[in-house]
Amino acid sequence: MAIIITEETRIVVQGITGNQGRFHTGKMLEYGSKVVAGVSPGKGGTEVLGVPVFNTVQEAVKITGANTSILFIPAPFVLDAALEAMEAGIKTIVIISEHVPLHDALKIMRVAQAYGVTVVGPNTFGVISPGIAKVGIMPNTIYQKGPVGIVARSGTLSYQIAYELTRAGLGQSTVVGLGGDRVVGLSLAEVILSLARDDETQGIVVVGEIGGTAEEEAAEVIRHINKPVVAFIAGKTAPPGKRMGHAGAIIERGRGTYQSKIDALWNAGALIAEVPWEVPVLMKSALVK
Repeated sequence: MAIIITEETRIVVQGITGNQGRFHTGKMLEYGSKVVAGVSPGKGGTEVLGVPVFNTVQEAVKITGANTSILFIPAPFVLDAALEAMEAGIKTIVIISEHVPLHDALKIMRVAQAYGVTVVGPNTFGVISPGIAKVGIMPNTIYQKGPVGIVARSGTLSYQIAYELTRAGLGQSTVVGLGGDRVVGLSLAEVILSLARDDETQGIVVVGEIGGTAEEEAAEVIRHINKPVVAFIAGKTAPPGKRMGHAGAIIERGRGTYQSKIDALWNAGALIAEVPWEVPVLMKSALVK
């Protein structure tokens, strides 16, 4: 079965009346996701694209049975919105907002652990299980249901790789965007382990980038699983100390280099793609062995 989101996922959109919230609510509805509620303080009783709007998450959960929240909230207010969702009983939170203050993000993760809540992001493109649902901002048209799970730090690179896989006849089981901020919820290692345990996932694609040690830590998990893993790491030519796109994509004090990640993943048994379009070639060859 899919991981993180399933047929039972019922979505509340926090920030539904904003431009981004409204636009992506429409795209999620078009995909078939069960968007059952929106939250925008002071606008309760209205509707957005046929979705009822409530003043609080608690009210939305009580009336609609929402169990998953997606946040289109300005970064300074994400902490309050996430805490409100957790206190209302939401069990999965997808934070689209980027540049969430560091200490706010740390508090969100600490409280989420206490409440048993799964947090995806901040600065994520979300999660999609093709043919089931999407909770995020990814394109609707590039995915198809299939045996390959994708976990990515980069949204646009994951889109390209999903497109290349689909074009090669390799659909996807679940695609997860970890988020590009320095502090995020679900880790690369955690998602890889979940995909390794998923019966519908036969192979795993890792879309990593320079900065941090997520890929090096994930290598310890990859070493012990029996499904093929193909990895693409962005940032091969990035100079040390230079941020490349995401807040988390920066090499500091010799840590998080392209080579350290490639070495760790290769030594753990992963296949390394030099360019995104090499991913389906390597995955196809690995799946037939």
